[in-house]
Amino acid sequence: MKEALKIFKALCDDTRLKIVEFLLSGEKCVCEIVPFTKRTQSTVSIHLAKLENLGIVESRREGKSVYYKLANKKVEKILKIVGGD
Repeated sequence: MKEALKIFKALCDDTRLKIVEFLLSGEKCVCEIVPFTKRTQSTVSIHLAKLENLGIVESRREGKSVYYKLANKKVEKILKIVGGD
C-alpha cells in the first residue's frame, strides 16, 4: 500500500507525469527530456532525482550524458491502463 501511495503522489505532479509518460517509449537522454517537458534543465533534474529516489526511473551515465528509463513495471502498467494504450 505504501508503494502505491508513493507512486501516485509522484505522478500527481504534471512535470513528473509528463517525464514518465515520455519514458514509456524507451530510454531517453536528459537532453531529450528537457525540451519535451518545456522546463529548465534544473527543474527536470530535480524531478528526475525524485523519480529515481522513489524507484520509478533509473539512470545510467554515458560520457557527459545521462540516460533515464522506467525502472518500475507497475508504473508502466498503471499508465497504460489509464492512458488507454
